[in-house]
Amino acid sequence: MIIKKYHTYIFSTFVKNFLITSLVFFCIVVIINIFEEIRFSEKYNTEVYYTIYLSLLNAPSLMFEIFPFIFLISVKFFYISLKEKNEIEILNSNTISNFKIITILTIISAILGIFILLFYYSFSSNLKSKYLDLKNRFSNTNEYLAVVNDDGLWIKEEMESSIFIINAEKFDRNVLKNITITEVNKYYNNKNTINAKEANITAKNWLLKNVSIITDNGIKNDLKSYLYNSSFNGEIISNLFSNLNSLNIYQLHKLSKNYQKIGYSNTEIKIQLNKIYSMPIFFMLMTVLGFIVICKIKYFKSKFFVSIFGIFISVVIYYFNYFSGILGANGVLPIYLSVWTPLLILFLICNIGMLKINEV
Repeated sequence: MIIKKYHTYIFSTFVKNFLITSLVFFCIVVIINIFEEIRFSEKYNTEVYYTIYLSLLNAPSLMFEIFPFIFLISVKFFYISLKEKNEIEILNSNTISNFKIITILTIISAILGIFILLFYYSFSSNLKSKYLDLKNRFSNTNEYLAVVNDDGLWIKEEMESSIFIINAEKFDRNVLKNITITEVNKYYNNKNTINAKEANITAKNWLLKNVSIITDNGIKNDLKSYLYNSSFNGEIISNLFSNLNSLNIYQLHKLSKNYQKIGYSNTEIKIQLNKIYSMPIFFMLMTVLGFIVICKIKYFKSKFFVSIFGIFISVVIYYFNYFSGILGANGVLPIYLSVWTPLLILFLICNIGMLKINEV
């Protein structure tokens, strides 16, 4: 009976601190994001309420990125709340060691982590997708669209009185292969069709090779090269697909397969998927780390200093993860190593701390 009671108490206390910390960080994220959206609002002269609406849409996705650090700070507040009531000593005197407490907290973090992975991430990615769609509507009024699917890379762009629909079977950095450019008027009546074996898209003036141009009258002209003026180059097209936070896990897997079909690197998608899958483990390790640190550094009794110290540790871990991710994206480290090595180092640090966790 007593085991059920202390389990329930630890669970409720930790979850309460986690929710309060999450709410505080959510408010901070929304406020910071509002300042960012004000610039967008001034640039495109949008209504004031869009600033708040866009901030709320973007906040859940940003929260997902900082959840590991919320776990770290939450467990510190949990420890302080128990310490202030001398409940740590009461639990220890009733054969409930710090090791048992941290084991329960780790299990709770794992449960929360699985919930965040399965449900929260899909929710936040959907909101991020709506956020980007809404901003695109204001910024370019849908004049420029790009998508990758089973049929390759598709681009739509409007220039003057014509609409150009571009399809390429392969996309490799600054080269498109097997391209079809269909020019239509605003009523989508065909004007010209351009076929090319290859295009160099380093600049916005694409150099097409082995070209055939078919007019609306059916006249065909073959050219060795042709210059097509576009609004895109290789860098712009790559950046169009760089915001992977707007895709859920299923969409990421589907996009990865489509990238492979057109010969485009799916390294960033693999890194993103590994980061998502590693999150529950990351949450557990940050919980353990937070408990060990607060146990050992007893002079941090103020919640303010606990927050500052927690943020400091979080910044160090964040940049270490970020640096490791860059090495993976650039091919210096294998993809799996770039994501999982920081977690392995955290695991080793936590193991060392756990050996002496009861020596408080």
